[in-house]
Amino acid sequence: MSDEAAAAVDESGKREPLGWLRRFIEAPRTQQFVIGVIIINSIVIGLETSPTAMALAGDLLHAIDAIALSIFVAEIGIKLIVYRLRFFRDPWNLFDFTIVAVSLFPASAGMSVLRALRVLRALRLISLVPSMRIVIQALLQAIPSMSSVFALLCLVFYVASVMATKLFGAEFDVWFGTVGRSAFSLFQIMTLESWSMGIVRPVMDVYPYAWVFFVPFILIVTFAVLNLFIAIIVNSMHDAAAADAEKQAEAHDEALRNLTEEVARLRREVVSRRGDPPAS
Repeated sequence: MSDEAAAAVDESGKREPLGWLRRFIEAPRTQQFVIGVIIINSIVIGLETSPTAMALAGDLLHAIDAIALSIFVAEIGIKLIVYRLRFFRDPWNLFDFTIVAVSLFPASAGMSVLRALRVLRALRLISLVPSMRIVIQALLQAIPSMSSVFALLCLVFYVASVMATKLFGAEFDVWFGTVGRSAFSLFQIMTLESWSMGIVRPVMDVYPYAWVFFVPFILIVTFAVLNLFIAIIVNSMHDAAAADAEKQAEAHDEALRNLTEEVARLRREVVSRRGDPPAS
């Protein structure tokens, strides 16, 4: 079981003094309330960018934003009281703490960028919604495997950029005059954004056999290498979902053991007060 989901009973069988506070902050209704506040606050921050909305209800939007920030600070404060140093062991807690801390900095004229960073509060949905956490964990776990595919993609891009510069740079300096321009043009072709009528067909008007270069490039980069990225991410998401399910099962099992131990302790206490020998 994680530190946040631990039962409010210590190893000696005594209840924690702040057990009720832990149950409150971990309650599903509390989490749903915080999610609702995050959504409303995100909408308000977006409305604050509209001159029309600010002219009609600027003071109200500022008030809602201040209330939302107060709720976030209170939530983080309660978690710090309940979990103490264990709070900082959870990366998602650190993520929430950082976002709320940034929101507390005064947004003066010279620090207007900090005011823009308030929209980062919307990212707190990631730490509160389990399905979003699984996606982020999968992406992080996929980075080591993706590095090899990324290196392969860079190698293919470099070779293709040099070839395109040598083949088409003389006539199409804007697209293929240098290796950098060739790399950017090939990146556009990889995304399939206006690749045919925008780049390839004008090149083929001058070099009729240019398709021999561009078609294999698209097949290799767009349909092969990029699909490797997708396959790695999907596999990582499957592993992350399995790990999360296993972690939840372990948490439920430990909670059940704690509950069983608590019931047994209460039973022994009742029997000892009655003066009857406990049943074997």
